Amino acid sequence: MEYKQLGDSELLVSEICLGTMTYGQQNTVEEAREQLDYAVTQGINFIDTAEMYPVPTQAETQGKTEEYIGEWLVKQQREQLIIASKIAGPNPRISWIRGENRRIDRANIEQAVEDSLKRLQTDYIDLYQIHWPDRYIPLFGAPAYDPSQERDTVPILEQLEVFAELIKAGKIRYLGLSNETPWGVCEFSHLAKQLELPRVVSIQNAFNLTNRVFHTHLAEACRFHNLGLLAYSPLAFGCLTGKYINGIPENSRLALFQGFGIRYEKTNLTEAVQEYVAIADKHGISPAQMALAFVRSRWFVASTIIGATSMEQLKENIGSLEVNLDEDILAEIDAVHNRYPNPTP
Repeated sequence: MEYKQLGDSELLVSEICLGTMTYGQQNTVEEAREQLDYAVTQGINFIDTAEMYPVPTQAETQGKTEEYIGEWLVKQQREQLIIASKIAGPNPRISWIRGENRRIDRANIEQAVEDSLKRLQTDYIDLYQIHWPDRYIPLFGAPAYDPSQERDTVPILEQLEVFAELIKAGKIRYLGLSNETPWGVCEFSHLAKQLELPRVVSIQNAFNLTNRVFHTHLAEACRFHNLGLLAYSPLAFGCLTGKYINGIPENSRLALFQGFGIRYEKTNLTEAVQEYVAIADKHGISPAQMALAFVRSRWFVASTIIGATSMEQLKENIGSLEVNLDEDILAEIDAVHNRYPNPTP
């Protein structure tokens, strides 16, 4: 396992991060504990969660993921682990999280941090992320930016000032973004530099074989502002394993997670996946491990977030660290990308 510095922070994160959004929905507390224990034995020191997890989020289960991690965390050597969580932003469909108003303002930030600390049973969160921007942007595969959808928003400066106080108080150590845009990265970074406020050190966005838009639109901004990418959905919600080629299996994520169809029911996805699976088969690699190895090989990726509902999946995913793609395989992968560019942006 290799470890990379996250932005300008003192955080050295494992190149594989354990994602936990299934804990409390698809995984029991015992299964969560087993996964966490195994991940640590394999050198993973980086665990990602969010206040809205598990997904699909609902009032009855919201917060259980952090609770499961908290029950495990109190028995660990806390200082050896890097725990990341996130504050939910405006979304009318999750009114059970602090009511109708979930703007990224002082009241919501402070309450969200306190609630997460309590559930995680810890005094501090190493990396605290804005799950999605307070302002309007197209999210999760939505179509192009539409100025008519713009809404009143909490100024980024105001958000940074609140996070600065929480960092000074020791409740969070560093700030990260998620589902952000190049404009957002630059605005957060410029304001922090100009006004000597905490700089964001990471961005958690989707990146995989069927969604490389980060490389085009965000890689430059993150390079010059020194943000590491925490790549989520490296398997495109499981599509890149090949299991959806002949339809959606019962109890799979796409069957259970309603609302993700906008990103994963796109033209050319099946065709692209079939060709990626064929490349993996040709070279004797599992499709999942090839997809994860590709993400890990990108220069801008600080850590790849993996998620699993079974120990078999978890072991296969971590096993991708043994796979290194040579130039011939990468050329074949790029040829498929040229035919079917970004079917799941």
